[in-house]
Amino acid sequence: MEMTDMKPEEMSHPPMDQLLGMEYCIDSNPSWGGAVVLGFQHFILCLGTAVMIPTMLVPLMGGNAHDKALVVQTVLFVTGINTMLQTLFGTRLPTIIGGSYAFIIPVISIISDPSLMQIADDHTRFKMTMRAIQGALIISSCIQIILGYSQLWGVCSRFFSPLGMVPVIALAGLGLFERGFPVIGKCVEIGLPMLVLFVTLSQYLKHVPVRHFPILERFSVLISIALVWVYAHILTVSGAYKHSSLLTQVNCHTNHANLITTAPWISIPYPLQWGAPTFSADHSFGMMSAVLVSLIESTGAFMAAARLASATPPPPFVLSRGIGWQGIGLLFDGLFGTVSGSTVSVENVGLLGSTRIGSRRVIQISAGFMIFFSILGRFGALFASIPFTLFAAIYCVLFGYVGAVGLSFMQFTNMNSMRNLFIIGISLFLGISIPEYFFQFTISAQHSPAHTRAGWDSSSR
Repeated sequence: MEMTDMKPEEMSHPPMDQLLGMEYCIDSNPSWGGAVVLGFQHFILCLGTAVMIPTMLVPLMGGNAHDKALVVQTVLFVTGINTMLQTLFGTRLPTIIGGSYAFIIPVISIISDPSLMQIADDHTRFKMTMRAIQGALIISSCIQIILGYSQLWGVCSRFFSPLGMVPVIALAGLGLFERGFPVIGKCVEIGLPMLVLFVTLSQYLKHVPVRHFPILERFSVLISIALVWVYAHILTVSGAYKHSSLLTQVNCHTNHANLITTAPWISIPYPLQWGAPTFSADHSFGMMSAVLVSLIESTGAFMAAARLASATPPPPFVLSRGIGWQGIGLLFDGLFGTVSGSTVSVENVGLLGSTRIGSRRVIQISAGFMIFFSILGRFGALFASIPFTLFAAIYCVLFGYVGAVGLSFMQFTNMNSMRNLFIIGISLFLGISIPEYFFQFTISAQHSPAHTRAGWDSSSR
């Protein structure tokens, strides 16, 4: 069979150090107009996590709609600052440092503390719980700061061979499966159209030019969200969810008037705005476990971002420096009060592959949007009214991108080796199975398997 007669899938391909088809790498930039729109697209995408985490946790803490609006503002403000610092002084990769779901279980453990639950006034309980979370975040940030600036994490990262990076990067994407289709299932009537439209625009219509510009591929997230958001709003105002359950309304409604009206027009978040943090051993140790999880997740996301941005793999000292700055960001999370810690935003890393643009400038512009709209609270709250289900549909594609980037590292290993097959297989399986065990145990027992009752406590509760 001649080479011209072979199908593409039948041809052998040598290992590629860089991915094909990336139009802009880390140091090349699109036009300013295109960069601004792309930066706004990254900002819209990070709203999913920035709004969803406070929506889950603030009511459990006793907070009202006004408290939630302030927390969302704070999350966006700190995310913008941390992203700017990471792109300027950290790894300098095109990565957004956003909220992490790894911190939810330790935070819920703090919320369930009997000494906090017995506070009768809801607003007082919210403030005291927030101060306890702040103290735990401040203490746990020392882990990343020490590992980063002492170069200890750089020493550990020397052992991250291509074989070791396969499960680390793949699980950074595939391990977030609970944020994908399970959330779509809570509002199928807008989730499935969003998924189908996004895949159609980004994959099947991406070569359709509009004035010789690939708009459908570059801005598929913005176009899909805008169209389905309008469709979801029509369903909302027509009364389609009037008699639905509260869970359905939360995931489908676009009418979040309480979030918009309670948000101040102009407000600048500042450190210790909820009061002085309180420190407790059991809270801090629980938060430290989440810090270690985010440490591994961020390392995998950094490696994926480097590959998607057509950059060389970050050397150990760069990874270590990035982790150090992420620790500084976690310290800011504690000082400002963002409810949860931060890590590299996996969905925004996936968007680099979807748009084929890995420019650092785009991410820095996105950070500027975060800071701007966090100060103008009403406008930020308007965008925050986008239903969570729309973001979940996008996550199904973007998390898959990151997982596939991790699997692409297998081309640099000998997959005919039974030892390599064993390492990848058991790493991927246990990487999904073990977190599920801890999640199920914590849900039933209301604490992790290692439950400390340490005594030192400097709080004034």
